[in-house]
Amino acid sequence: MSIIKRLFSTTDSSTSRRRAAAQRPEDWSTVPSLLASELMAFGDEVSRLSVEFDIEALIVSHERWLPWLWHAFEGQVDEQLRPEVICDDRSSELGAWLHDAGRKALGHLPTYDMLLLRNRYFHLKAAELITLIEQGEMGDAERTFRQCEHASRQIVLLLKELKRGLVRSAASGSATARKVAQNTRS
Repeated sequence: MSIIKRLFSTTDSSTSRRRAAAQRPEDWSTVPSLLASELMAFGDEVSRLSVEFDIEALIVSHERWLPWLWHAFEGQVDEQLRPEVICDDRSSELGAWLHDAGRKALGHLPTYDMLLLRNRYFHLKAAELITLIEQGEMGDAERTFRQCEHASRQIVLLLKELKRGLVRSAASGSATARKVAQNTRS
């Protein structure tokens, strides 16, 4: 009976250690050595999560462009929106990331090249939009704004697809690692 109680006990030794650690306020900033393995993540997992986080932040960052461009279209041109600057796709957070860390992390995925091209197109159209606004050609500016909107939606979809591809490749990598581990045990 005592074996069954130990097996199905609601308080195991790790729970007891956690409670003991929680009761010592002076230890709040240290990780007990016995629990350190619970916080461990492996290199590939950390880098994958980091890239996933980057992609989410980049989506938010990119989505700021359309309201910014719309305000310019309505006559509230921000002095940072200079055509000679924004025509360079590296001038945005997304573009800078795509040409550096994004290329290293995701350059092997087919969606990456499509995203890079869409981002270049978006920046060229955004620069064209500002130029048209400055020239007072509002009909052409409106059409160009719609092209920016379309390109922006595609960019967000491609970023989400990259994130999905990253998760899929991590899952298939985990499955492959499990198969290799099983075969070496056999």
